[in-house]
Amino acid sequence: MAQAHPIAPPPAVPAAPSADAAQRVEVTGERQNEGEQRRQSTAAKIIVGRDEIERFGDASLGEVLKRLPGVTIGGRPGRGGQIRMRGLGSGYTQILLDGERVQGGVSLDSIDPEMVERIEILRAPTAETGARAVAGTINIITREGFRKRLNDLKLGFGLENGIVSPGVSWTRDDKWGDLNYNVTLNAWVRRNEDQSVVTTTSLDSDFTQVEANQSSDRRHGLHFNARLQWPMEDGASLMLMPLLVFSEGEGRRSSTLDHSGTEPPDFDDYDHSAGDSESRFMLARLNGQWRHRLGEGRMEWRGGVGASQSRSESERHQYLNGAETTRLNEDTDSREQTGHLNAKYTLLMGESNNLVAGAEVDMGRRAEDSSTLLVSSASPDPLINTQDSLRASTQRLAFYVQDEWNLTPQWAAHAGLRWEGITTEGESENTPDARNRSSVWTPLLHAVWRPEPKSRDQVRMSLTRSYRAPTLQNLLGHYSVSSRDPLGENSETKPDRAGNPNLRPELATGIDLAYEHYLPSGGMFSANVFHRRIRDLMRTLTTLEDVPDFDEPRWVARPQNVGKATTQGVELEAKFRLSDLVDDAPAVDLRANVSVFRSKVDSVPGPNNRLDSQPGGTANFGADYRWPGTPLTTGGNFNYTPGYTTRLAAEQWLTQSAKRVFDAYVLWTINPAMRLRVTASNLLQQDAQTVSLVEQERADTVASTFMNWRLQLEMKL
Repeated sequence: MAQAHPIAPPPAVPAAPSADAAQRVEVTGERQNEGEQRRQSTAAKIIVGRDEIERFGDASLGEVLKRLPGVTIGGRPGRGGQIRMRGLGSGYTQILLDGERVQGGVSLDSIDPEMVERIEILRAPTAETGARAVAGTINIITREGFRKRLNDLKLGFGLENGIVSPGVSWTRDDKWGDLNYNVTLNAWVRRNEDQSVVTTTSLDSDFTQVEANQSSDRRHGLHFNARLQWPMEDGASLMLMPLLVFSEGEGRRSSTLDHSGTEPPDFDDYDHSAGDSESRFMLARLNGQWRHRLGEGRMEWRGGVGASQSRSESERHQYLNGAETTRLNEDTDSREQTGHLNAKYTLLMGESNNLVAGAEVDMGRRAEDSSTLLVSSASPDPLINTQDSLRASTQRLAFYVQDEWNLTPQWAAHAGLRWEGITTEGESENTPDARNRSSVWTPLLHAVWRPEPKSRDQVRMSLTRSYRAPTLQNLLGHYSVSSRDPLGENSETKPDRAGNPNLRPELATGIDLAYEHYLPSGGMFSANVFHRRIRDLMRTLTTLEDVPDFDEPRWVARPQNVGKATTQGVELEAKFRLSDLVDDAPAVDLRANVSVFRSKVDSVPGPNNRLDSQPGGTANFGADYRWPGTPLTTGGNFNYTPGYTTRLAAEQWLTQSAKRVFDAYVLWTINPAMRLRVTASNLLQQDAQTVSLVEQERADTVASTFMNWRLQLEMKL
């Protein structure tokens, strides 16, 4: 195994903050390619560079992530959704932006890929990146500072179901005196229409209800980020990283309702509904980084402040025979302020021992005002009229130390220990003051073995402890009366909702084992197995409770710690050029990844008692080919997630249909300064189907999907 070289002074133009806490210190004339960085890392990770990010000309980061090994995106194709690693979201997957936890309500799916320099995927946690990563970590690195002069402009147009969505992005890398800077600015408009049909059937009567829904949404936004770098004496450097995000939109919803058979006692009788909504999101963030030498090592300070606001208003009307029966108004206004300060010291002890120690402090404050008004033509008084104001604060403190060393030319190891404590406090008009404090010790061990020092085969091993922290909503979510019933009543299937300040974090013990083979031409093959055993599992349970201001007990859904769960899986990946393996074959770049997942929640009877509605696996198969003697490059990717059923509780099931998505692109290099890219996404246009079964009620939902065409002109000015 290659020996680490003595630490060098920081370069005048430092790289972006990286989640690669386990990267060996190797000084080269230029940055290693993504494959070599992956090979040299002790902790298992995948690096996705600019070439792969921009290959399909995607309009959102979620479309890029769905093709990466082990990553799935919830929801219908082209509509974004929860980002999941190994089939797990909901806090199991840690999302970082420039090495920092995403705060302030930023949705990664809303980030334009043009703002991203690279994506790092870590399958096991490290002490530096944090242990809130039971399934893994996705670190999004935004555009780095000046490396070479760039002045790029991209004009794009999306076409879906006859609706055009334009966008423009501009990137500039340059120098101004001693200042090195990178600026990325993009503006976009997204329009879409959706339709779905929900068929609800009673299994113990002849009642059937069919609801046809239609919606249209229009949203526009502006994103700006920059890196401003000043080199200083003795190899020190200062960097500022501003980020501005703004978006707003409006939507319209309508539905028609038909039913037959004997109506149940709590039947909500209407024949059509109509509603509209408006929303706005704004975020401003300023991060900074200062690197300098301290003694024999290197000191790095990182800090930042941010503020965001999110506001939404919605109104829904229900009608029967042309007359309005109910009106529902819901308004929410939330504000958040965040701040953090991190310190990291790196010391190279000898020629092959890299010691890192650090501390992190971050704080956040959130204010949320909400109101719900439900009125009925049959009652002179509102059925529901609630206002609530939530004020909450979170403080997080962490310390860590990790040591990486080459034990022998064949063995390298990485050991870390991290302590992290979180204190959350909140008060609300409708719930008592609450406070939750938790802390977790997480030891972490990674190792790499090669048969020979220069071998292209290697075996990775990781033994880690990770955890999943309760969200602010889980802990302090204000009491919300069910608004799904027009009479203000509730049931076990239509419960009120509230938080639980007594929640404990989930703890997971994990093991990862991987084999990797790297080809001389840059390709690779890998196989990875993982296992996680989780205790203090958090699940939402519905029970009868005595609630203030109500005479009778009500059904309330609250998150609770309910026991243990297990998840494990196998992940396979291949990436190579066909001509490197088969003589006289065309130079087609091939890539494939297949993952198989299994999980079990101990407190839910089987079968199909999956953790977090984890799918049974995911797969991607892709190819790219540059046609010789022509300016054309073509490629495609097929993404597949099999259908599956999840048993959520003893009498509750959820079935998801299989997802098959095929994307293709053509790139025409007009000249060295201009390219035209045409992309077709979701060519198969398969409907998304779900089946929900709760006791004696079944709901079948069929949602349409659409093909999306995108034309993008890329110019170097």
